[in-house]
Amino acid sequence: MSESNTNAASTVEQNGAVPGEPGKPEESSRRGNWGNQIEFVLTSVGYAVGLGNVWRFPYLCYRNGGGAFMFPYFIMLVFCGIPLFFLELSFGQFASQGCLGVWKISPMFKGVGYGMMVVSTYIASTTTCVICIAFYYFFMSYDQPACPGTYCNNPWNTAACNGIFGWQQPTGRQRQPGQRTSSLAAGVAEVVNKTKRTSPSEEYWKHYVLNISDDIGNFGEVRLPILGCLAVSWVVVFLCLIRGVKSSGKVVYFTATFPYLVLTILFIRGITLDGAVQGIKYYLTPQWSKILDAKVWGDAASQIFYSLGCAWGGLITMASYNKFHNNCYRDSIIISITNCATSVYAGFVIFSILGFMAHHLNVDVSEVADHGPGLAFVAYPEALTLLPISPLWSLLFFFMLILLGLGTQFCLLETLVTAIVDEIGTDWIMKNKTVVTLGVAIVGFLLGVPLTTQAGIYWLLLMDNYAASFSLVIISCIMCICIMYIYGHTNYFKDVEMMLGFPPPIFFRVCWRFVSPVIITFILIFTVIQYKPITYNNYVYPNWSLAIGFCMAMSSVICIPIYALYKVARSEGSTFRERFKNALKPDPKWGPGLREHRTGRYAPQNSGGAVEAYPLKEELKEELKEEERKEEVSLTIQGSNGSTPAGNAPSNAPGNAPGSPPSNPIPIA
Repeated sequence: MSESNTNAASTVEQNGAVPGEPGKPEESSRRGNWGNQIEFVLTSVGYAVGLGNVWRFPYLCYRNGGGAFMFPYFIMLVFCGIPLFFLELSFGQFASQGCLGVWKISPMFKGVGYGMMVVSTYIASTTTCVICIAFYYFFMSYDQPACPGTYCNNPWNTAACNGIFGWQQPTGRQRQPGQRTSSLAAGVAEVVNKTKRTSPSEEYWKHYVLNISDDIGNFGEVRLPILGCLAVSWVVVFLCLIRGVKSSGKVVYFTATFPYLVLTILFIRGITLDGAVQGIKYYLTPQWSKILDAKVWGDAASQIFYSLGCAWGGLITMASYNKFHNNCYRDSIIISITNCATSVYAGFVIFSILGFMAHHLNVDVSEVADHGPGLAFVAYPEALTLLPISPLWSLLFFFMLILLGLGTQFCLLETLVTAIVDEIGTDWIMKNKTVVTLGVAIVGFLLGVPLTTQAGIYWLLLMDNYAASFSLVIISCIMCICIMYIYGHTNYFKDVEMMLGFPPPIFFRVCWRFVSPVIITFILIFTVIQYKPITYNNYVYPNWSLAIGFCMAMSSVICIPIYALYKVARSEGSTFRERFKNALKPDPKWGPGLREHRTGRYAPQNSGGAVEAYPLKEELKEELKEEERKEEVSLTIQGSNGSTPAGNAPSNAPGNAPGSPPSNPIPIA
């Protein structure tokens, strides 16, 4: 074999490239890849570990039996959370496409991808609104001598306000220790004697920060400070994503790790406070009688499902920037366990501080425990006012909330941008991805403006409770059915083996086909049975607003049947049955994104409009051997009759007189 053929064969063995072409690195030059695997893991951790880990899990834990809640929680993690996480990561990594492009696996189900985009849009709007409020509290903590909402002598306070430190606000930036102890004792005594109080932090939140209206339909005015912080939030997100995963992958080294440093600082400070043990006991004390309650298992399954970010499209998108042979099986286990461990760890941080607050107020922990915005912007800030150097702890806490929100927001925005860019797919859109990112950021900012009005908190909670609730469960269930039963579990297991070098473990194969869909169905049934109309404190939402909430929930699910009907109508076939079957079949472009990975059943087929791909390694080797045989045959023919091609025979060849032309030359094709 010639040297050139040897080099070509070597190239084939390395990456499946066409002989004669240089070997390509395992990287998509058009879409881009993560700089290294740590960037992907940190980004996914930042995406999964969000605000819900801090303000929802601890509350659910103590409400559902404390330590007893951990048992169903980890059961759901093993049988539902990790398998679904692995499924979405492997799905996106295999196809190297976002939440729309992956549905070449079965084009009729592309509406699932559009549903994911709708859900991501809603969640991005609510997350950015929370980030902007956290920014506002952060700036106020820096600018004031005490935590925002510490005292009751402000213009927005009412007569019912009863602060821990009374009405007198110090003139200096630092309260003297003697003054602090005396005021604290007086404040606590006054609180105990009152049957009902309104905390200054609650009045600061309602009457100053939000200036909340009396009804969801009464928008009032736009809160300009909140609007400004909303703009800051979107500018920060855009700048971090200006170069796609190349830039966001560098930012997450800080945004995904610093919250753990803040949590650790707050944890160390919290467990040294009086009453901290009381709060932690309330958080962890098991109530085994509740373990047989279906509601506890439903809450555990829902928390696992929602906290991991399944069915948002973000996992598929982040995995699509992985290298093809990355071990996403390992990553899914690491990220899922990290997410749940963070939730448990955050519970210690939250309840150590709340226990301290309950101890000083001489009330039960349940009276100060809260979740959602009530915990982040009312209960916890009020607890921080009890600490020395309270503005410092306030700065750290709200900075942590900002980073937790940004980690989720990066992935949500990248999900939308990647879906748009992959769907259009032109060279111009690939080169000008920054323009798409800017456009999505501007649209996101405009969608968030109504949330900065005086009725904004009502709409924020409405979107949070309806837009991304049972619709996520339906989307995830349909995704499992499509991959396992429409495309076929055998085909998908082979795809995973082709990508990772080993098939999915049997545990995951069983979960994907049977266990996880059953648990998802259970979550859906539980969500419907346990449904209660949303309320905010004592405010009851009117029916027309609940109807809007259901419309938001259905707006993502309705994409699935609408696109399915559209695809069937546009598919080839003379009858509805033929068009239906063709709409279910995988697109010819389905498969690995890079050509050198399209081997085996994804090998090139240049007929029928199929995508050209590199041949199998074995086929290339056979072609090279065939060329070598032809070359040997031609040499044998030349040697047997003593002739060479016309014009090349030497003048003194055997059988020819010197100087005479060759006789009967045999041409070789």
